[in-house]
Amino acid sequence: MSTDKQFYKEHPTFHVAVDSIIFGFDQGELKLLIHKRKFEPAKGEWSLFGGFVQQGESLDEAANRVLFELTGLEKIYMEELQSYGEADRDPAGRVISVAYYALIPAKEFIEAGNSKYGATWVSVKDLPPMIMDHGVMVKKGLRRLKRRAASQPIGFELLPGEFTMPQLQSLYEAIYQEELDKRNFRKKILAMDVLIKLDRKDKSSSRKGAFLYRFDQKKYKKLVNGGYNFTI
Repeated sequence: MSTDKQFYKEHPTFHVAVDSIIFGFDQGELKLLIHKRKFEPAKGEWSLFGGFVQQGESLDEAANRVLFELTGLEKIYMEELQSYGEADRDPAGRVISVAYYALIPAKEFIEAGNSKYGATWVSVKDLPPMIMDHGVMVKKGLRRLKRRAASQPIGFELLPGEFTMPQLQSLYEAIYQEELDKRNFRKKILAMDVLIKLDRKDKSSSRKGAFLYRFDQKKYKKLVNGGYNFTI
């Protein structure tokens, strides 16, 4: 393709950014990873993590780069959420932002509070005011997470590789923001036949302890290919 012509030069140019809504689960609570912005505009105010899309970089690549630079984690569950393009959304200029939400095991990023970015886990029940339209993005992300968790096993992305049944129920209660019947939840989950029961127990919460489980990803994929529906 010839490079001696400037195509679209009669049209205005804009900045394109990605903002990451990073959810984690810790101590029975669904949490959001945020930080206090270190530059203007809105310096010192609570913000999602984000950045501008670089030359030659796709939106997905930009979102994954931002997440990796922050957490050092790769192959994380991430999904494009929505684009935000109000003309006055950023006081610094015309910026169109594409929001993504990501799910990471909080235990794998417990150093968040000491990161160079000042990352802080905050309960979604007690979120502070955030800059621009970031609060709107988070609300949209929470609705999407709740909907996805009801029909896909993405909730397991928020748990460590091994977990107990009470931990799993606590996670879904945090996502749905409602209490679930213990007996019915256990019966429904086990009937799905996508968990591997281990011969070890977690005794950190009681002397009797609770058996540990793993999510059987391979079996789930086979079941899905056969028309299986995951529904909670």
